[in-house]
Amino acid sequence: MSFEAELEKGEFSIPECRSCDMVIWPPSEFCNRCFGPVSLRRGEFEGKVIEFSRQDNLYFCLVEFEKDVRILARTSESPEIGKRVKMSRCGISNGSYFFQVS
Repeated sequence: MSFEAELEKGEFSIPECRSCDMVIWPPSEFCNRCFGPVSLRRGEFEGKVIEFSRQDNLYFCLVEFEKDVRILARTSESPEIGKRVKMSRCGISNGSYFFQVS
């Protein structure tokens, strides 16, 4: 089970080291601190908007999950810095990751 395999199924997971419990970001199969094996923690993760930008009617925001995971995501709603959001869609399209929050 890999981060990309789960993402292809539309599932967002956070990789964690099974030995030292460190969040591993960017995703990897081994911990960059202790080289222990990594497992994926699933859930409905809530993050907060750190920054955002707008192009036409599309909003893009930098969202922080669990203090270590930052992703660039699309949102259809006007974002605000500090606003709490949840992952609503994710996946891989044409070889690129995509994330959407609401």
